[in-house]
Amino acid sequence: MSALAYGLPRHAVNAKLVALISSGAVALGVFLSGFVIREPAPYELYMAGLIVVWALFGLRISRAIAPLVVLLVAFNIGGMISMTQMSDLMDTPLYLAVSLFLAFTAVFFAAVTEAQPSLYRLIFQAWIAAAVITSTLGIVGYFGLLPGAEMFTKFERAAGAFQDPNVFGPFLALPGIYLLYLVLTGNPARMMLYAVPLLIVVAGIFFSFSRGAWGLFGAAAVMLAAALFLQSHSGRFRLRIVVMTIAAVALLIAAFLVVLQIPGVADMFTQRAQLAQDYDSARLGRFARYAIGFQMAMEHPLGIGPLVFGQQLGEDTHNIWLKALLDYGWLGFAAWAIMIGWTIAAGFRILFRDRPWQPFLLCAYVVFLGHVALGTVIDTDHWRHFYLLIGLIWGAIALENRYQRGRGTIAPTRSPAFRPSIP
Repeated sequence: MSALAYGLPRHAVNAKLVALISSGAVALGVFLSGFVIREPAPYELYMAGLIVVWALFGLRISRAIAPLVVLLVAFNIGGMISMTQMSDLMDTPLYLAVSLFLAFTAVFFAAVTEAQPSLYRLIFQAWIAAAVITSTLGIVGYFGLLPGAEMFTKFERAAGAFQDPNVFGPFLALPGIYLLYLVLTGNPARMMLYAVPLLIVVAGIFFSFSRGAWGLFGAAAVMLAAALFLQSHSGRFRLRIVVMTIAAVALLIAAFLVVLQIPGVADMFTQRAQLAQDYDSARLGRFARYAIGFQMAMEHPLGIGPLVFGQQLGEDTHNIWLKALLDYGWLGFAAWAIMIGWTIAAGFRILFRDRPWQPFLLCAYVVFLGHVALGTVIDTDHWRHFYLLIGLIWGAIALENRYQRGRGTIAPTRSPAFRPSIP
């Protein structure tokens, strides 16, 4: 049947088809980010091709996104300068190539969400799908429910389709927070539709036994509830937030107490719940390495070279600020610090403005803040989903700039496509 039979000109149908294909392509890339058992992962290969194709057919970098581009490029230039301080390059060129690629992904997601705001919903849905699947794999592996499922565990902890439970857990934070947002604000009749995947994702976070992931999700959930409470002027809605928050906490505590009855879980929880592990406070543990590393950074403004610190002291920096100083030099550190500060400040400035994309910005923002805090005890410069978070926030920053300048056709209030709305 011809396009005209539907009352639409052929070029309009073609445009809709292209938009549908491009949206699906972006969603698939986000979905693949949840499966990183081996490197290079399908995500890298797919996203590299997608970015190239999109660049050839009209990827536009607006002035609002330009600061992000400059800062991420400066960060990677710092790494290249730091590499010149190495006598043996080893795998450093590949490491920096990955850093640059991830920077491109942040810019890509910022650009495509600015151009097509409806992508926010698809990106979050794809992320939730990946999170539910990889969480299920991690839970199945942890309890040994299927033959060979142990491949989804590491160090007797759930890791899902990831190489490290300490990355697996934080990856689940954004889907968990968005599902919590839907539970708190969505239609009560559909609550179970959100609650079931939320419980699966929270279980994945718990069984990762990642202290960072626990703290990240907990802090982001508190910030989300507080933001929703402060944002609304409706006493009824505020009461709902309070009641739903209490109910959610009670449900999680009940589930937690039940899970602790499972043999082995309580012992692992007790071990992992300690604030400082042996490898943190040992003579050359994590905290001691911080002091050594910062002293080295003061003596080497150009850096000492990517990954050199770990070779010299036996363990990586486990601190993104220290890693930026040593692996990317003072230039890289300055670029990273400015980029993080700019993202926090610019994101907060628009956080409570009534826009179609505001729910997605809010969820991404509180999870991003948690990742920034988490970066003080772990390296996040190669976390794929961290750059996706940056892109989502900068996409909203660019959209707000368009809206203020009157460019494009951006609705000032939420449309039905962007559910749920806040009273």
